[in-house]
Amino acid sequence: MIKNNIIYSGYPEWRFNVLKAKGDYIWDKTGKRMIDFTSGWNVTNLGWNNPEISDAVIKQIKKSTYVPMWTADDVQNEYAKLLVQSLPKELNVIGKATGGTEANEEAIKTARAYTKRKKIVGFKNAYHGQSFGTLAIGFLPKYVKSISPLVDDFIQIEYPKLFDNKKSPEEILYEFGQKLEKILVKEDVAAIVTEAGIITGWGSTYVAPKGFLTLVRKLTKKYGALLILDEVGTGFSRCGKLYGMEIENVVPDIATFAKGSSNGVAAIGTMVTTTKIAEKTHRLTNLISTFGWTSVACAAALKTLQIHQRDKIWLKSAKDGKYLIETLRKELLDVKQVADIRGIGMEVGVSFKKDKIVNEIVQKAEDNGLHIVSDNERNIQLMPPLTISRENLNKGIDILVTVIKSLVKKT
Repeated sequence: MIKNNIIYSGYPEWRFNVLKAKGDYIWDKTGKRMIDFTSGWNVTNLGWNNPEISDAVIKQIKKSTYVPMWTADDVQNEYAKLLVQSLPKELNVIGKATGGTEANEEAIKTARAYTKRKKIVGFKNAYHGQSFGTLAIGFLPKYVKSISPLVDDFIQIEYPKLFDNKKSPEEILYEFGQKLEKILVKEDVAAIVTEAGIITGWGSTYVAPKGFLTLVRKLTKKYGALLILDEVGTGFSRCGKLYGMEIENVVPDIATFAKGSSNGVAAIGTMVTTTKIAEKTHRLTNLISTFGWTSVACAAALKTLQIHQRDKIWLKSAKDGKYLIETLRKELLDVKQVADIRGIGMEVGVSFKKDKIVNEIVQKAEDNGLHIVSDNERNIQLMPPLTISRENLNKGIDILVTVIKSLVKKT
């Protein structure tokens, strides 16, 4: 869609102009206030326009907004130190980036340079960015036919999702492991790229069986492939832990971050890897980013991480996510057309049996004061701010349940 001279690509397309946003709320240009259940797609995890982060940015702007790539601002060094301290000790070297796409590109380049292999394994219908390389990880060929060819030596496999699968979690995991091992046994795969047990970026919110990431880590180590963990959507308390890797206590070789890093205040992305990997690759991978880690972005990211740690936001996320899933299941699982309700932490999907009904639900919810998004097919992805009040969480749930029940009666 082209609106106001701007291209809005993919889904969701342009829906309204924003007047303002604060805390749990977002307002359109007419002044209508809506409870937000999107966080800008896992970006404003600490609520819209968090005042502490704004104050930190204003203070930084008065000092400096940008320094050349061959220099450093104190705030960059301070954020780098705090970030690696929050991660497993092995992950202690940072590549600067402007967002998730760039961070994942840096990860792929690093993996190829370190292993001297070319093949990258990813999951179908996953999203890791908009570049040729990151699109090749999970975008199905039919969706990128007009811009193909993408990048060679990318292998897409099916995600071992629990939803719409008649097999037990154990059977799903076992069969997945068998298929993955057949690929890795050739020892020509540089890395596998995945999220921590849930797909956040495509809109499906598919959840894998418990033990998924542990199995992937075991097999990658066995056959000399690296594990690249995309934490762009799962990071910063979204899934009930500060980082998704903590769900199964798996340490990847490379992790990538963006979205919630600065709570939406400034563009920033990060690739983090080990000293061993970085020392062998940093002169080979050309990790140059003119606007990666600007002073302002780092000030926002530093304050964001400090708030997550100080307030242990992940604990509230786990508690509220459990409540959200249990409440929706109680209200909706016996409702016609509702196929599944699933998630990890405050990353929750509501799937339907009928195509396109989600578009009607999204619009009617908006009309009734709830801002949500969907995959434009059969799944609504709920991502409320992690700081949302229980009162507003309940109000949003009530609106969603009422809308779904009213529309299902017409089907």
